Amino acid sequence: MKQFKTAIVAASIAMTGVSAQAEDANYILATASTGGTYYPVGVALATLAKVRLEPREGIGMSAISSAGSGENVRLIREGEAQFGIMQGLFGYYAASGTGPLEEVGPQENLRSVTMLWQNVEHFLVSSDVAGDGTVGVLAGLKGEAMAMGRQNSGTIGSNRTILSGFGVDLDTDYELVFGGYGPSAEALQNGQVKGIGTPAGVPVGAVSQLMASAGDSVTLLNFTEEQMMTADGGRGLWTPYTIAAGTYPGQEADVQTIAQPNFLATSADIPEDHVYLLTKTIYENLPFLQAIHPATKAMSLESAIAGLPLPLHPGAARYYQEIGIEIPERLIAE
Repeated sequence: MKQFKTAIVAASIAMTGVSAQAEDANYILATASTGGTYYPVGVALATLAKVRLEPREGIGMSAISSAGSGENVRLIREGEAQFGIMQGLFGYYAASGTGPLEEVGPQENLRSVTMLWQNVEHFLVSSDVAGDGTVGVLAGLKGEAMAMGRQNSGTIGSNRTILSGFGVDLDTDYELVFGGYGPSAEALQNGQVKGIGTPAGVPVGAVSQLMASAGDSVTLLNFTEEQMMTADGGRGLWTPYTIAAGTYPGQEADVQTIAQPNFLATSADIPEDHVYLLTKTIYENLPFLQAIHPATKAMSLESAIAGLPLPLHPGAARYYQEIGIEIPERLIAE
């Protein structure tokens, strides 16, 4: 691990009500490109540490841009970063040593800290092929042009994983049109594709624009309870999510879908007290975070461990247990 200049200090932890000895540390938090949501949320977390933890506990944090979830796994593994924001699916890959991490194997030193906000699955199709209005219709669109994200993106990766549960090989069963959310939505409106998949925080700007302009000609698909389990495939990653009526133009009823977490990960090597203090500080200062970036408005103690793909760091687990959150066996580090 990259060495940081440290000094043993007597930690006055009046703010947190904890007495301990701590080392000064300045941690690196890996995010993604500066144009997305990961980077500004990472800056918000680093700012919180600088304002609330560094003056009293000597625990600082700096956010850096990166290529995203996949690189963040590597940066933590190689000690170039100590924390990282990543998509839940990449946490699953890290835990199981599958997907793009098959060559390097399970990342046994990687731990979860907290869910940050959710990537909510939005599958939309042309209304003339919407059938019963559930995602089951996607299996009947083999051979059709579909927009499921940019090549090699997290979007296309999660869509590929979900649809595999329904017997769809995204890469061979569809004629894929690659693009971001805006171009994908335009392609659906213009009839160039029959369906799109756009996982993101609610509301998704591209979906709002699509439903405002296309009206009844497109349908936002529901998941049944059985389909939710099929999509998750026993991974314990995707959880139910309700897109409330009125979220999007013309949306008159709730839409039942699923969501996976974007979460904060760390190395098992980080001291328990440091992760405990960071977790505690995050949840005792949610208004501070939410004033910096709106994505953090989705954060709450009720959803702190929802869908986490990796065992909790003992410091985070300690805080959640203190406040009465029951931790499932799969999230307890060995």
